Amino acid sequence: MTLNETLQKIKLALINYWNEFLNHIPGIILAVLIVVLGFLLSNVISSISKKTISIQTKDPLITNFLGKTIKYGFVLLVIIFALKIAGLGYIATGFLTAAGASAVIIGFAFKDIGENFISGVILSFSRPFNVNDTVLIGDVFGKVKTIEFRHSKLKTFDGRDVYIPNSDIIKKPVFNYTEDGYYRTDFTVGIDYNDNIDLAKKVVTKAVVETSGVIDTEEHKCFVTVDSLGISTVNLKVLFWTKTMEYKRGALEVKSDVVKNVKNILIKNGLNMPSNITEFKLYNTQKNIPVLLNK
Repeated sequence: MTLNETLQKIKLALINYWNEFLNHIPGIILAVLIVVLGFLLSNVISSISKKTISIQTKDPLITNFLGKTIKYGFVLLVIIFALKIAGLGYIATGFLTAAGASAVIIGFAFKDIGENFISGVILSFSRPFNVNDTVLIGDVFGKVKTIEFRHSKLKTFDGRDVYIPNSDIIKKPVFNYTEDGYYRTDFTVGIDYNDNIDLAKKVVTKAVVETSGVIDTEEHKCFVTVDSLGISTVNLKVLFWTKTMEYKRGALEVKSDVVKNVKNILIKNGLNMPSNITEFKLYNTQKNIPVLLNK
């Protein structure tokens, strides 16, 4: 084959490709418009889906998860449809075939991403917490804000945003402090050795139960017990329940009121709360303790 014949074939091939491209231009323009409209429409569909789902369930996490799933699924269908309109349906077919054939390879290459995504699906439908629950996951303590496909967001009480991979949540123990709103707290108060312990327990229990915000039922009973014998005090442990979804603020405010009321009722009933006694010992031939006063 001569050089002229080769050039002629290349020229004919380029002309054919160009003509084919020109024939596809209307389809390509239409496909671009379909993709643009599809992306805009996906936001509308996602919003409508969330509103519809929220009527059936008041769970914002499931609503958000299903809304995003519908949105991304719709976008994928729009792209496949646009490729077919543009006469590039074989690209979509090839992409889907390649995706299926390479699923195992991608699974190994993006193991962590896949694991977190599956964990996110599990957490969205069956999970140990809801939005605004106070939880402890590992060493992270805070409020749940969102659950995304790959991670969950917690807001700590000192203002930090922490993003925890969903797979870690599935694997680690999760302590939920506000799932049912009931939370038990305690503190210790010391009375004098000469005081009547039974009287102290009675008046302290009365002060605790009568404090606003304290729950006292058969299931959630408040009580006072002798905890230990200190250097100068008999230590009473006060245990009581509160019902609050605001773990840090609500529970601490109720505890503050309880401590204040217990202090006042002990003083009112003539019960003492002595300070620690410091004992000095003289060893060997030492007869006194020198004390210097600075003027």
